[in-house]
Amino acid sequence: MSENKNKAEETVDFLTKMIKEDVDNSVYPRPVATRFPPEPNGYLHIGSAYAIYINHSIASRFHGTFNLRFDDTNPLKEDIKYVHAIQEDIEWLGLKPDVYYGSDYAFQIAEAAKKLIAKGKAYVCDLTPEQMTEYRGTLTEAGINSPFRERSVEENLALFEQMIAGAFQPSEKVLRAKIDMSSPNMNLRDPVLYRILHAEHYRTGTTWCVYPMYDFAHPIQDWIEGITHSLCSAEFKDHRPLYEWVLMELEVTEPPKQREFGRLNISGYVTSKRYLRELVEGGFVDGWDDPRLPTLKGLRRRGVTPEGIRRFLGEIGVFRGNSLVDSGMLDHYIRQDLKERCYNAMAVMKPLKVIITNLSEDCTEVLALPNHESDETLGEREVPFSRELYIEREDFMEEPVPGFHRLSPGKEVRLKGAYFIQCEHVVKAPATGEIMEIHCTYDPLTKSGSGFNERKVKATLHWVSAKHGIPAELHLYDKLLKESAELSESDNVWEDLMNPASLIRIENAILEPAMLEATMNRTYQFIRHGYFCVDSKYTTERRLVFNRIVPLKDSWKKPIRK
Repeated sequence: MSENKNKAEETVDFLTKMIKEDVDNSVYPRPVATRFPPEPNGYLHIGSAYAIYINHSIASRFHGTFNLRFDDTNPLKEDIKYVHAIQEDIEWLGLKPDVYYGSDYAFQIAEAAKKLIAKGKAYVCDLTPEQMTEYRGTLTEAGINSPFRERSVEENLALFEQMIAGAFQPSEKVLRAKIDMSSPNMNLRDPVLYRILHAEHYRTGTTWCVYPMYDFAHPIQDWIEGITHSLCSAEFKDHRPLYEWVLMELEVTEPPKQREFGRLNISGYVTSKRYLRELVEGGFVDGWDDPRLPTLKGLRRRGVTPEGIRRFLGEIGVFRGNSLVDSGMLDHYIRQDLKERCYNAMAVMKPLKVIITNLSEDCTEVLALPNHESDETLGEREVPFSRELYIEREDFMEEPVPGFHRLSPGKEVRLKGAYFIQCEHVVKAPATGEIMEIHCTYDPLTKSGSGFNERKVKATLHWVSAKHGIPAELHLYDKLLKESAELSESDNVWEDLMNPASLIRIENAILEPAMLEATMNRTYQFIRHGYFCVDSKYTTERRLVFNRIVPLKDSWKKPIRK
């Protein structure tokens, strides 16, 4: 019994363990509260979903609360369109957090700054940005105190009020914390708390011309909202001492705790906001919703479901440091989700015409095929069978190699849900010798579901009636980056880094007629080809476009935990 208990405890992530200790010790007289604070200057991606999932799932585990707070304290970067897009993405993920805006706390944050000034813990500095960089020092050399560091409390308060009133230009003055210019942690070398920005804010308009830095606003906002555990990605670990310094100097009661976890990276994907912007603005991809991107907009357009993403995030756990996850794992859990809900359909990507010579030209038989191989509740669909059909060109070989069991001269195969057919004759183009069509006969006694068992065939082929099939364009997606791609902080030549097979367009596919009724909110398994959905961007009344979500083949294997 105790051995099983120990094993169960080992599977609990380090953040949950830490928070459980706080709950058991009654560190906070309120429920666990977490938050996700996106800056509305871009779209969410799978890494964002990972952070959201961690914060939300931990809060849920302890019956606490989870806030969405927009970090909108820089009007030069933010846009209301991103606010709406982020809310839409989070709702799509299946979450409904309470929504807050950092800009709503502008007055409280300014009052907090005045309190630090009054305590002698903050001062107004006149150094230029270049001078501040020079005075800051390096990782091996201590910084130098600003010549304005010893201004009196009265002078600093007066200057800060003038900053708020708009008396100065941007970069003319900043408010800095007075901590330690010789600290080995560069974040504690008198960091800037407030800067001047004469810009209109999408919520507060022109009320303010000074805006707090994130490292100063973040802990105050957390405290105002009653956050107990501020869970951040690993790059904020060196910022934690500043987070704690702000709360300590403000003498708040029951200060929240900042704790960090590793960032999620996925092989073959670009998860840096800066790199994503380079790809989009450079025209290397089809916008922020390109299905090859890990943005939630892109994943949604590709046909990935929120349930599939949640399955994936729930399995990878919580990393202490930054980690690289095999993209095959993401595909695996997307596939696991889709195979339970997808409707079956037949699609021929590279059509080769088959003529059933012993079937009359005016004969059409309507077959009832199940929409799902094992879930009868999804019902059936009608599929017409006629004299002229299409099969995949790769499913026929005039001179079959050893191991080829599909259609060839004199050989018999089953057509999915229909009959056995046998190739009798091959028609070629006189000039090129290219196979144009094959003539076959069918055995009417071999209808699927009839109980026929007098002989067996080794292959079953999917097909579409030539008379009833509908044209469509298929987009097949693969990893955006080459296996050998290495991203550069300074310069990325995307033409050399991108996988040339990341998008393959099949422009002349033929689908069974039931796909005329395909809807945006449904996914389909095209037999032998993978899972597909209607492309929401390019599908029109005259042209159907489908995106492949993932192929059928699953090569990823779940590691065995010892």
